[in-house]
Amino acid sequence: MAPSQFTVLATLALLLPSIALATQHTVGDEQGWTINFDYKTWAESKVFRVGDSLLFKYTPPNHNVFRVNQTEFQQCIKPEANLALTTGNDVIELKSPGKKWYICGVGQHCSNLQQKLAITVLDASAPAPTPTTPSIPPPESSAFSIKLSSGPQIFVAAGLAAAVAMAVF
Repeated sequence: MAPSQFTVLATLALLLPSIALATQHTVGDEQGWTINFDYKTWAESKVFRVGDSLLFKYTPPNHNVFRVNQTEFQQCIKPEANLALTTGNDVIELKSPGKKWYICGVGQHCSNLQQKLAITVLDASAPAPTPTTPSIPPPESSAFSIKLSSGPQIFVAAGLAAAVAMAVF
């Protein structure tokens, strides 16, 4: 019986961090999906992974969302109207890695008012990209420093493993 409990514990410790850490990104944060917002800078401050989702919040019919390809994104080409997402609370699941592009198809919102978003989705297990801005090193007087390569996943896995172990044993 103990080996099967260990197997359950090990499986939970490995799987739950990636499940628990899926993120729903509200596009534009508090501003939402709107005109005259710097979505390029917004996206650069995020890490998008397979399993995450995008939430486009806006007031219909003032805006909408189209999933587009790179050419349509660059030239603000609107797909057929029936392909628009129009609820004002549109959720798009990020199911595969790679580049993804989104535009607003209302008026000239994409071409003149920069209401468009390009992101890169990483595999769920890929490490976070290295920041492009230099980080501030710890003060010289530090006695030691700690570096974690897996971020919060280590703590989530350890916490879950401890909780399950306490419940099982």
